[in-house]
Amino acid sequence: MLFTARLTLLALAALLTACAGTPPSSEVPTSPFPVINGNTDDVVISAIGLEGTPYRYGGNTPESGFDCSGLIGYVYRNAAGIQLPRSTRDMINLRVPSVGRGDLQSGDLVFFATSGGGRVSHAGIYVGEGRFVHAPSSGGTVRLDSLDQTYWTKSFLKAKRVLAADQLARQP
Repeated sequence: MLFTARLTLLALAALLTACAGTPPSSEVPTSPFPVINGNTDDVVISAIGLEGTPYRYGGNTPESGFDCSGLIGYVYRNAAGIQLPRSTRDMINLRVPSVGRGDLQSGDLVFFATSGGGRVSHAGIYVGEGRFVHAPSSGGTVRLDSLDQTYWTKSFLKAKRVLAADQLARQP
């Protein structure tokens, strides 16, 4: 309950600040994998603040819409200064710690095999209390869902912790 109230307050503050702020720079950091010591609150607030943004295959901005990897890349680039790979396949192969489902922390990336089999086909950002933000093709907008829903439980593959102090995110 306390987490939900805190999250709501942080989201409200972020929305109010965004209205008075200047647009983010469109420049992408030149180093694709900087040392990672970002703030999970910034990542979570940014992700939740994008709820309702339309889904668009290949989309990677609020103006154009998002697909799942475009959403993750946008949030991490703008909220934590981290440039992640564009595809879910490359994200799941990052050389960062894998995390068990029972050990998830806010900001972790969650990966799913929604097309059957064991190949990654979807991803989202874990925000706490068993929930994650993602851009599903069905439903039409960025939304918050529960990992405990049968669909997500059955298709869950693994999670990765990108926001870990003194870790580098590197492709294999």
